[in-house]
Amino acid sequence: MAKSPTQDRKSSHLKICSTENVEFNAKSTGFEDIDFVHKALPELNLEKIDISCDMFGKKLSAPFIIESITGGSAEAKKINKSLAKAAEQTGVAMGLGSLRAMIENPALTDTYWVRDVAPDIFLLGNIGIAQLMEYDVKRIADALEQVKADALFIHLNALQEAIQPEGNKNFEGSLSLLGKLTSQLKMPVIAKETGAGISREVAVELKNAGVKGIDVAGAGGTSWGGVELIRNSDGHKSFWEWGIPTSLSVVEVASVCKLPLIASGGIRSGCDAAKAIALGADYAGAALPFFKSAEKGDDAIIKELERWKEQLRTCMFLTGSGNLKALNNTQLIITGRTAELFRLRGVSPEGFANRREHSKAIL
Repeated sequence: MAKSPTQDRKSSHLKICSTENVEFNAKSTGFEDIDFVHKALPELNLEKIDISCDMFGKKLSAPFIIESITGGSAEAKKINKSLAKAAEQTGVAMGLGSLRAMIENPALTDTYWVRDVAPDIFLLGNIGIAQLMEYDVKRIADALEQVKADALFIHLNALQEAIQPEGNKNFEGSLSLLGKLTSQLKMPVIAKETGAGISREVAVELKNAGVKGIDVAGAGGTSWGGVELIRNSDGHKSFWEWGIPTSLSVVEVASVCKLPLIASGGIRSGCDAAKAIALGADYAGAALPFFKSAEKGDDAIIKELERWKEQLRTCMFLTGSGNLKALNNTQLIITGRTAELFRLRGVSPEGFANRREHSKAIL
């Protein structure tokens, strides 16, 4: 049976991410301009530092999410199983790739099925906001039930759709459709960008539409604009670098929303995750590092996740942060272009540098 255009596209995305350099070149997350204020006397036992958290009522061992990257192809089945097994063993959350392919062709459902190897993880289904014009709420709910998801990512991929030759370029009415979905779907809906970030203005619109969380998926990591430009060499390379840096997107969204906030887009270590949480995020996610680890085998994914945990815990120890709430209030020195961007968008870098002594007040 011939592959559908959606299947072909998913297979192409996987191959490109595996074999090409798909990350931003000139633009970064901004984390390189952010330093913690070192605490020479932390008054903590590193082994007792608590990095656990809850995600919509389910306990996680650490605030990490293996982000959505694949589904709907034969290649995706093995990758999803490997990622899910690692998530189960390490106690972190996981997102599936877009469910569009299995909605179009139910025979592909098994490429998303991971509950046999990961019965206890917090699992997020995924569909594009453009697909809300094609599928009613019941059809999406049925797909989520088939994969036994706990929540739904709605990905906002306007950039990707705009430069895909076959992309859906009509987003009119999408906010209204999102509001309809959030009011009818009986699970949390989390709005997620795909590498271009979310501004404070859009965050307010998403909150008013009823989403229960936001994943900024900012610029600085995988450039899906870049992925599409590799697929379509006629595209304009300017869009490879399009987007709001992850660090700026996190502080913008945190400034206007008290919703659960996921930082993703160029998170490449537990130290990056720690900086994102200190900026205002509740969780940190990544796709490409774990996808690359999956190519080396299941143990490599687990090793990478455990390394992230240790790095996060060490950052917390060195800032006197005994738990994630304390880390969320630790002091940061923000300089360079990132500080400039913060100021231009009305965020004071000095405010992060001069937070009050937090360790004893919060612990």
